[in-house]
Parts: sequence; structure tokens; C-alpha cells
Amino acid sequence: MTTYAQPPFKTLGWIGIVRMGMVQAAIGAMVMLVTSLLNRVMVVEYALPAALPAGLVAWHYAVQLSRPAWGHKSDTGNRRTPWIIFGMALLALGALVSVNAVPLLAARSGLGYLVAITGFSMIGAGVGAAGTSLLALLAAQVAPERRAAAASITWIMMVLGIVVTAGIAGALIDPYSLQRLAMVASGVALVAFTISLLALWGLEKPRMAEMASDAAPSIGFGPALREMLAETDARQFTIFVFLSMLAYSMQDMILEPFAGLLFNYTPGQSTQLSGTQHSGVLAGMIVVGVLGSAFGGGTPASLRRWIVGGCLGSAVALAGLAMAAQVGSAWPLTLNIVLLGFANGVFAVAAIGAMMGLAGAQGPSRSGIRMGVWGASQAMAFGLGGLIGAVGVDIGRALTGADATAFLIVFAGEAGLFAIAAWLAMGVTRARVPVPVSSGLVSISKEVAA
Repeated sequence: MTTYAQPPFKTLGWIGIVRMGMVQAAIGAMVMLVTSLLNRVMVVEYALPAALPAGLVAWHYAVQLSRPAWGHKSDTGNRRTPWIIFGMALLALGALVSVNAVPLLAARSGLGYLVAITGFSMIGAGVGAAGTSLLALLAAQVAPERRAAAASITWIMMVLGIVVTAGIAGALIDPYSLQRLAMVASGVALVAFTISLLALWGLEKPRMAEMASDAAPSIGFGPALREMLAETDARQFTIFVFLSMLAYSMQDMILEPFAGLLFNYTPGQSTQLSGTQHSGVLAGMIVVGVLGSAFGGGTPASLRRWIVGGCLGSAVALAGLAMAAQVGSAWPLTLNIVLLGFANGVFAVAAIGAMMGLAGAQGPSRSGIRMGVWGASQAMAFGLGGLIGAVGVDIGRALTGADATAFLIVFAGEAGLFAIAAWLAMGVTRARVPVPVSSGLVSISKEVAA
């Protein structure tokens, strides 16, 4: 495998990494507005079918299959910041368009469906353009020893952005009215976009000015995509991202029903259980961010043990849930969920850190399309995961007539997917040591034991 050596440059410090995390938090805040708040408003306040917001959310994931194209566009220029800003603007406008579709949908107007689809299409495209370009910029400007911490910081800030926005929006929207919804949505979009502009101001110039002359020559989208997919490591990592994120998201729609049906949890208790899981995820992210950077230098090979450990830990936790389906209330469900969340957080952040390292394997001018392909794989997995998990339980219940057996089958399947993902991760996160040759640009990659 051939890689391009990057010239020396001034990497981002911790403040710069936090500034990029603020952009990620802004993305999370605006996405929460439409995937959570609008979901509730459509179903509860306007008695619309639950399938409608679910279908729109699935559609916004489908639109994110355009991520490779957005990544390639950001590769062809010397700056990625304009594409991030463009994506954030598109995301903000898409959120407002989606809000404006609500009264039309409530009136059962056919125009409402067209407006809603347009809005969610803009949201998907905005997330794809901004998120892909942001990750490519992060991969280029963060030193290898800080990649694990950078991945942890940015994703924790995204979660915090979602949590803070949910709390503030929830407080401001009561008592509910359409006017309040419009005001809250406009405020969130404006604040998130403004924060993004301020966070990105002047951040990219030092890196890109020094990088431009040494970037690999730009090629068209088709050749760039074929070039990437011709690499065994890149293909296997794409499959790894899809399988691991599919397993990660399959539990989203069935965990609370599982607790209610088999453990007699109340709605409040099952919601608290979900919060416990997310607390475990944050703990796992923090552990990898701290220890992954402190020990091992944050290279793909050093992060491999965290990825594999997180995937195997997730598989064990899901196998525990499969056993819980048979054991019942005697099983320590809360502890099991905490362990699942922790393992999920470990593998997710470590995988993102490794992704940042692997993104530059063909030079800085290829990192955008590589991030785009992996982002599209993740979006596809997220779009299918919740649906497959829910449909799997329904089919299992129909065939076996037993809730416990249905959940056992689905959780066991998820555990199997994580085990396969762990096996794939062992082969595609090898350390690469560049060996310069006479041209000064091309280097030979040698595999080094982790």
C-alpha cells in the first residue's frame, strides 16, 4: 500500500480541537431539533402517524449517501472551511423548512409532504457536507498522538450539544404553540450557525497554506472513488464501519420495549434505563480519549486494541441481554446496560480516531472522499439498524409467539455482528510507518506490530 508523506505543519492545539468540537455540537443541536422535537410534535400534538417522522428521518440518512461526493468536493480545493459553512447553512435552512411543513401536514395538505421531504433532504445534505468536511479537516490538522482525544472531545461535545439544546428547547416551547415552535427552531438554527462561524474563523489557514504545494494531484470523483475502493484495507474498513454501526443502532428501537415487556419497567423507568446507557457511552468515550492518547500515541494500530475490545465488549453485553430475555427479572439489567453503553462508547470513539489516521493514507487531498465513503456507510447502517431491530423482533414474535425468544434472537444477532466487526478491525487498523524515497512525496508503508 502506498501513502503520501505529509509535510511538517503546525497541528491543532487543544483549543483548536475544542473549536472543532463546537461545530460538531452545533450539528448535533440542529439534528436533534428535527429528529427528536419534531418527531414528538408531529405524533403527539398533531396526531400524525408515527411512520411519517420515522420515514423522514430514514430519508435524511439516505440523502447522506452523498457524503463521498461532498468529501471529494472538499478535496479538490485548498480549503474545507467553505464546505463546512455551506453545509451548516443548508442544515439550518433545512431545519426551518421542516418546521414550516408541520402546519401543512397537520392540515393534511399534500404540499406539506413535499415541503417536509425538501426540508429533510436539505438536512441530510447539510449534515453530509459539513460533517464530512469537518472530519477531513480534523484528520489533517490533528497530530497522531491527539487523535483519540480529539475524537472523544468532538463526539462528547456533540452529545452535550444535543442534551443542552433539548433542555433549553423543551423549556422554551411550553406551553406549546406553532409560533413558539417556529421561534425556538429559528433561535436554535441561528445560534448553532453563528457558533460554527465563530469556531471556524481563521482555524484552517495555517494548515492549508503549508499543505497546498504538497497535496496529491486532484482527480475526478469516479477515479478517486475507484482508487479508494481498490485498496483492500479501505474496503474492509468500510465493511467494518457498516457492520459495527448496524449492530450499534439495532438496539435503539427495541431496548425500552424489551425492558417494558420482559422486566415490567414503567415508561419512566425505561427512559431512565436509556439515559443510563448513554451515560455509559460517555464514560467509554472519556476513557478512550484519555488513555488512548496517553498510551500508544493514538495511531490506528494503538487504537486497534480499543476498537477490538469495544466490539467484543459490546458482543458480550448483547449476549448478556439475550440471556436476560430467558432469565427475566433476576438478571442485573441495569449493570448489563451500563456495560453495553461503555463498550459502545469505547469502540465508537476509537474507530473514529483510527478513521482519522487512515483517512490520509493516500495523501491529504484524498481524505475527504475517504471520510465521505465511511460516513455514507455509517449513515446507511444507522438508517437500517433501528428498522431491522424492530422488524426482527416483530417477525420473531410472530413466528415463535414468545417475546423472550424474539428478543433473544435479535440480541444474539447483534452480538454476532459485533464479533465479526472485531475480526475485521484486527486486519484494517495496522500501523503504517512511512519510508521516504527519492521523490520526497511517496512513501512505502510497512506493517508494524501493534
